[in-house]
Amino acid sequence: MIIVHHLNNSRSQRILWLLEELGIPYEIKFHERDPKTMLAPASLKAVHPLGKSPVIVDGDVTVAESGAIVEYLLERYGQGPLIPAAGTPERLKYTYWLHFAEGSAMPPLLLKLIFDRIETGPMPFFIRPIARGIAQKVKGAFIQPQITRQLDYMEAEIAKTGWFTGSQFSAADIQMSFPLEAAAARGGLDASRPQLMAWLKRIHALPAYQRALEKGGAYELLN
Repeated sequence: MIIVHHLNNSRSQRILWLLEELGIPYEIKFHERDPKTMLAPASLKAVHPLGKSPVIVDGDVTVAESGAIVEYLLERYGQGPLIPAAGTPERLKYTYWLHFAEGSAMPPLLLKLIFDRIETGPMPFFIRPIARGIAQKVKGAFIQPQITRQLDYMEAEIAKTGWFTGSQFSAADIQMSFPLEAAAARGGLDASRPQLMAWLKRIHALPAYQRALEKGGAYELLN
């Protein structure tokens, strides 16, 4: 039995979704964020030294990192239609988007979350104008332009075929779900990019996504 160490409101939600798509039995071990810091609890360090989620345990194998977990599960338990055939243009796109999700899409979204908190968080009154001024300048000059450029790029790509690897839904779409849900929560993704919003609507309507949501519990990304 695969054990998924699931942290609320986190990347581990998409691992539950993948397992539901594959029809593989699994067990969920729930971990809750600290309500003040929103950090993962110390209990996850007993599973993996970095103390982060997602982590799965499959027998004597422990795998961390979303992309690595996706690849492990598909290689071990059957790929089916979730990976395009090897040697095809679609397979290359699949590999690209599988890595783009964390390698390119998430860093500016995470930086925006951090600088938003710097801008709005409590601090001594004499520091507040300086800190907020720096945060606004960094967001305006660097972070938001990066997010905007990436969203424009993804909007154009998804408009071509409807899914990230072509005309068929794949595990790359599962991997891309978290950055685009985060972008909708705090990165400016809205109706001005109808193709991406339609894509989000499509994935949210998938039965396996709904089942994963029911099993994983409340899923509200930080903003």
